[in-house]
Amino acid sequence: MGSLFVALRINLIDNYCEAVRGLARIMARKYGDQSFKKSDEGKDLGDEMADVLWVLICMANQTGVDLTDALEKNFEKKNTRDGERHKNNEKLK
Repeated sequence: MGSLFVALRINLIDNYCEAVRGLARIMARKYGDQSFKKSDEGKDLGDEMADVLWVLICMANQTGVDLTDALEKNFEKKNTRDGERHKNNEKLK
């Protein structure tokens, strides 16, 4: 299980990085200063985000992480830490 286990994790990390790069490329083209390349035209931002989410779900499944539990704990952490922090920020109104 050792080396195969590590190889699977590395492959997932590579897939995750590739998915994030694809998302970043579309974000930079759509909302940043970069022009669209022919190969990026027609790409769907939601589909790129779903690619990232899919790989994260696969990583959680293969590593035994309960994403629902982790997300609930993360929301609670952010609500406790940042609950009042942005209420008076004029940029966010």
